[in-house]
Amino acid sequence: MRSSAVPALLLACLTLSGCSSSSGPESLMVGLPSREVTNSTTPVAPVPVADVGERMAIASPPAPVSPPAQEVAALAGPIPEPQAFAPMPTTVGMPVPIERPVAFLAPENPTAERGPRSRAQVYRHRFRDAKPINFGRVTPKDYAVHGVDVSRWQGEIDWVKLRTQGANFAYIKATDGGDHLDPMFKTNWRRAKEAGLKRGAYHFFYWCRVASEQAEWFIRNVPRDPDALPPVIDVEWNGDSSCKRRPSRERVLEKMQVFMDMLEKHYGKRPVIYTAPDFYKDNLQGAFTNYPFWLRAVAQHPSKVYPGRKWLFWQYSGSGLSHGVDGKIDLNVFNGSEENWHRWLGRVTS
Repeated sequence: MRSSAVPALLLACLTLSGCSSSSGPESLMVGLPSREVTNSTTPVAPVPVADVGERMAIASPPAPVSPPAQEVAALAGPIPEPQAFAPMPTTVGMPVPIERPVAFLAPENPTAERGPRSRAQVYRHRFRDAKPINFGRVTPKDYAVHGVDVSRWQGEIDWVKLRTQGANFAYIKATDGGDHLDPMFKTNWRRAKEAGLKRGAYHFFYWCRVASEQAEWFIRNVPRDPDALPPVIDVEWNGDSSCKRRPSRERVLEKMQVFMDMLEKHYGKRPVIYTAPDFYKDNLQGAFTNYPFWLRAVAQHPSKVYPGRKWLFWQYSGSGLSHGVDGKIDLNVFNGSEENWHRWLGRVTS
């Protein structure tokens, strides 16, 4: 739609008293109440859950449902000092489904109730880097558990070979905004599990789309697999995106809370927040202290780039090289020992 048509459209909408837009620019909503609601409830019509594997259907996004107005949950508060892999408390007032305990609130000995379970082998990393960095005293090699994140741009992946090179976990691109599904998600989701990797899905957040619609789209396309890692919300400024908007910090935090509340309620696992240095500096310092973070830091250790922030995953390279993948791949580490890794998995997976 051309920008010159916007004033006429807005005038017509106000005259007719009932015209609204959910898929167009949010600029049409200027002067109207915010449709972003923290602790948002699920849509009136239940969102169908896709099956795991090739039967997973790509459905059109549902008609948006405007949730009732509620107050934005308070984000400020004392900063806890737990280790990244230690249990994390939930936000007061957050909806917690009775039938699906939230991650990090599992019993101290999770195997006592489910019985013994075998531990997957942890492979030592054998990755290379097209652009190696001197990280100083603490390097990625000092961490026991390595993994990758992938999308359509890695093409066909030999997941078995990639695992033996040191990919013990993988985060797989699933969705963008409210209407895009990565064309390789379905294949990668199935094959990564078959190869024995622990895998999770991530959503690239779009700042020109209502948060609840984005959550509904992710839920529609990503299976609720109890063996999966917690879902990830990828928040960053992207100059290549068609959406150039940079909302205020208050608005950013509000939209993120809506999205994360809906995912936590559906999957029973607290989402992980992935971010980059510039976005973190603008919006996330001191915020969401009860959420696990996945931090991008490709030139220095996260402690230098994000001082004082506890982290769960560190993305240390965007130029990794590995057998099993053509071209470059993102490389990551888990913040803890091999034993810490298994304990954390015991809390967030079945």
